[in-house]
Amino acid sequence: MVIFMWKNLLQTTKERILQQRRMSVYSQTHGYQEELIKKKLQQFAGGSINLTKEDNGIGILTLNNPKLMNAFTGTMMLELQERVTELENWKDGKGLIIYGAGNTFCSGSDLNVVKALSNSQDGMNMCMFMQNTLTRLMRLPLISVALVQGKAIGGGAELTTACDFRLMTPGSEIRFVHKLMGLVPGWGGGARLVRIINRRAALQLLSGATRVDPEKALHLGLSEETLSSSDEAGALEEARAWLSQYTEGPASVIRAAKEVVAVGRELPLEAALQTEKDIFGTLWGGPANLQALARSPKHK
Repeated sequence: MVIFMWKNLLQTTKERILQQRRMSVYSQTHGYQEELIKKKLQQFAGGSINLTKEDNGIGILTLNNPKLMNAFTGTMMLELQERVTELENWKDGKGLIIYGAGNTFCSGSDLNVVKALSNSQDGMNMCMFMQNTLTRLMRLPLISVALVQGKAIGGGAELTTACDFRLMTPGSEIRFVHKLMGLVPGWGGGARLVRIINRRAALQLLSGATRVDPEKALHLGLSEETLSSSDEAGALEEARAWLSQYTEGPASVIRAAKEVVAVGRELPLEAALQTEKDIFGTLWGGPANLQALARSPKHK
């Protein structure tokens, strides 16, 4: 009876954590009209967001619109939401690499979409749609890496901030060019950037539309490492090897570690502590914990 109740509690805890992870920032109470913006985005086709899930628990998400430097068309925004949902349901996943086809990362939004959604209501709905999607991406229980080749500008720069880590290749750059378009970040990139680097550095990058090369990114803490390969295949293999040092081990443990960090970032201290306790409880006495205890030597 006690064991049954404990298993029931663990299942309830897991379901609650999953529900928290999928919570959107915006809903109808904020004036958000999701179905309306989806219909409008559907009108702007082109490119694709491709997802490959490897047997080792690493997902490869490819931004595929090289003719436009992987700029997001309307259908690509919709596909990104679908791929995030797919990753949320991937129970064996441990890590995720996001990169762009054709040796460049992403140039933001397709200007055809920007011009067509130029009125305030459409712009706000698109903003809320992408903030919801990228927030869910950030909350995935997968350790995520943005592999930056070529240019990550505008919305592409914002996308990199939704990942846990960023790796850059020689000659690549990250640039928040929104100021030059008479805008500020709208996909959540400004708020996330402040948390990745610091307030003063973020203000400099946004107000100066500054080009951030690999050396400067390392100095700011915006990038973890500059890879040696510039070609797509070589850089992707290096990124896989880099990520593997953090994804080695049982998926349950890797995913739990990511979730502990995520709630620590987003929740007030007491709520974060309580959620950490709940996550800990899903692992204590579990298969990975028992196997580790069985093979560990006694204290000397």
